[in-house]
Amino acid sequence: MSSFQRLRQVALAVILIWGWKRAVIAMAAGALSVLALAPFNAWPVLFVTFPVLVWLIDGTGAGRLGGVPAAALTGYWFGLGYFVPGLYWIGYAFFVDADVFAWLTPFAVLGLPAYLSIFTAIGFALARLLWTKDATRILALAASLTIAEWLRGHALTGFPWNAFGYALSEPLPLAQTASLIGQWGMTFLTVAIFASPAVLIDRTPDGRMAWRVPAAAVALLVVMGIFGAIRLSLHPTTMVAGAKLRLMQPNLQQDARFNYSAKAEVMKKYLALSDRASGPQSTGVRDATILIWPESAFPFFLTREADAMAEIAELLPKGTVLITGSIRAPDLPPGKPVTRAYNSIYVIDHDGSVLAVYDKLHLVPFGEYLPFQDTMEKLGFEQLTRMRGGFIPGTVRHVLPVPGAPPALPLICYEAIFPGEVGGRDERPGWIVNLTNDGWFGISTGPYQHMEQARMRAVELGLPLVRSANTGVSAVIDPVGRTVASLGLGIEGILDANLPTAIPPTLYARVGDIPAAMLVALAVLLAVRRRIAKRPPRSRRPVETAGIL
Repeated sequence: MSSFQRLRQVALAVILIWGWKRAVIAMAAGALSVLALAPFNAWPVLFVTFPVLVWLIDGTGAGRLGGVPAAALTGYWFGLGYFVPGLYWIGYAFFVDADVFAWLTPFAVLGLPAYLSIFTAIGFALARLLWTKDATRILALAASLTIAEWLRGHALTGFPWNAFGYALSEPLPLAQTASLIGQWGMTFLTVAIFASPAVLIDRTPDGRMAWRVPAAAVALLVVMGIFGAIRLSLHPTTMVAGAKLRLMQPNLQQDARFNYSAKAEVMKKYLALSDRASGPQSTGVRDATILIWPESAFPFFLTREADAMAEIAELLPKGTVLITGSIRAPDLPPGKPVTRAYNSIYVIDHDGSVLAVYDKLHLVPFGEYLPFQDTMEKLGFEQLTRMRGGFIPGTVRHVLPVPGAPPALPLICYEAIFPGEVGGRDERPGWIVNLTNDGWFGISTGPYQHMEQARMRAVELGLPLVRSANTGVSAVIDPVGRTVASLGLGIEGILDANLPTAIPPTLYARVGDIPAAMLVALAVLLAVRRRIAKRPPRSRRPVETAGIL
């Protein structure tokens, strides 16, 4: 028996399977697909798992209502298999304050994936509506899942974590295509390329057509790699003159960070670590013009603690500024207690004066606020940060002026996972500063995924990324995604580096998601046209399963 015949047998078995076995296969395909993401980056596994998705949808054609409900259920099981192992690390956050939140861990680890899987179910259902019996069904699946992933990234404030397009974030030459079509375009290409081998088992008139689609997909990967290699060669890493960075990674335990009694201990650690010599020729913080501390750096309101501000002023030499995360109290009448706060970034000069402030816009549901906050609090619930009333969202994203460097685009924590989160449209920033605290998620795959997604924003926009994280990964990334310097997960230390120079605006930076929308629209148009053209008369229409029968 030839390998082609064996492949056909496997495909037929998947197409014809039903019941709980179909659910198991879909979940297994989802779980294996997680290996394509950071830190594993084993993206060739998708050449195995995505064809299985095509065959599973092929088999739903025998179901009622054109197979749409069966396809949706299949998509739901695939999503559950994908999101549970991909997001298991969320459970770590509920053990930071275990006495209060540990009992919620199963609900978080299973509940969030159960919600996100609704979107993959929508994608599969839409694909079934567009399904054909030839290779056009690959485009139908790519377009449908891209639409579903876009919805996942926007509905109810959005959560586009681990979008399928991140599978092509490594190797770096492949990632460069994001500078043209953004993350949603990369998602479309990822599904189309890796699902293409499914058509190898289709019957074709000349016996050769089936090979052309996967061959074209491999050729597209090669073209992407060549484009990426050329782009990397055309943009060697260059540095901003006179801008010297020092990133401080304290690796503090999460429970110490929101405890006011730890104020003196936290400040002592930050100050000492920031001024630590990094080598025989180092003079500590005096080597830097920009010192950067991570998100929510203090368990207190920084600017309301005169002694802390004085210690910062004493630390910073003339010509050096501090960029730091901190919770910020709103402006209130004298004597009124502070009940809510902003999650903010400060730029502080060497004399202790505040030069600029940015308030986080995109707050984390259940972490920084609760949906239906008042009602949930009356029922006894609270978000992980335990700030009654939740954090206050900022009102506008704007660039931060930084003395001695170009203006910076501020992104706090998971704001960096949202494609298109671009501020200062009237003034292009010179770099992205991303302050985060991944200490909530321990030593797990979560911080690596977070880092990889932040790096893709640099590639998309042609802007260098400077990422300061409490427990890591802290890094300096150039505008095409090369790592200039990094400090690994779970390490205490400092990272000295120069600031890379931005490159001219990318196509994605200029036009946003228009190219991705055009790809999706064209694929939908082709699928609809093909489906209408191939539809037999109602009186003799066969049961539609796949092009192999």
